[in-house]
Amino acid sequence: PEPGLGAVRAGVDTFGALTSGQRLAPDFIVLGAQRAGTTTMFRLLSEHPQVVRPTASKGIGFFDLNYDKGMRWYLGHFPLEVVARRKVADGAAHTFESSGYYLFHPMAAERMARDLPGVTVIAMVRDPVDRAYSAHSHELGRGFETEPFERALELEEQRLAGAHQRLTSDPRFHSFEHRHHAYLARGRYAEQIERYVAAMGAERVVIVDADAFFADPQTEFGELCRRLGLREWRPEKVERWNARSRETMSADLRQRLMDHFAPHDEHLARLMGRTPSWRA
Repeated sequence: PEPGLGAVRAGVDTFGALTSGQRLAPDFIVLGAQRAGTTTMFRLLSEHPQVVRPTASKGIGFFDLNYDKGMRWYLGHFPLEVVARRKVADGAAHTFESSGYYLFHPMAAERMARDLPGVTVIAMVRDPVDRAYSAHSHELGRGFETEPFERALELEEQRLAGAHQRLTSDPRFHSFEHRHHAYLARGRYAEQIERYVAAMGAERVVIVDADAFFADPQTEFGELCRRLGLREWRPEKVERWNARSRETMSADLRQRLMDHFAPHDEHLARLMGRTPSWRA
């Protein structure tokens, strides 16, 4: 029952906060983008023999939605150091989290750089047209969207008006529209990634091309492990977890959206040092 579940969660949070000084801090964080393979990446990293996953959930949502709860609350979601050492047979134990709104939230990069000065972040990027369409299907399925896709795109600018400024100026402000209805804006990856590069430095920002990753997951995951300082380890099987089926987008709409994202993809290519796979 929900009341009982709420009580259990409150107890877990309290215990976690009380023991925060005995817990690992995350070495790396998957930022998003939403609907770009973050669930698959979370599962793969959780299976790595040197990695111990967060204690309760995939996404903690601290640097975007729960920042007022403080670092003790945040660290309470990670494994106890003594337990992590027992689970990792050789070498240091690492932990991480994955919260898909971090990349898009305008304050998350600054907060993360301040509170976790050594953390490495992983930004997963996907064909932004497919990402937008998938996100719309996702929000429909969750009951957070009622408009058809093209109408939702038409409404986006109006829905998001002023949200970025409010989120930047008022740490207590939350925007339902910014979180759930930013189909085009979330696909303008470069401007979001640049916030992290400015706050942390390019060497601590890893960009993963999700389309290339799923085309050759063994090689791409091996390269990611190298960047994260993990021993190379290749999973036996990689699936597209949390994928959704949907109707095919019309060729005309797809072309219009590809044109919309063209300058943003060019900017992303400069950050990545290569052409994104969907533009190759």
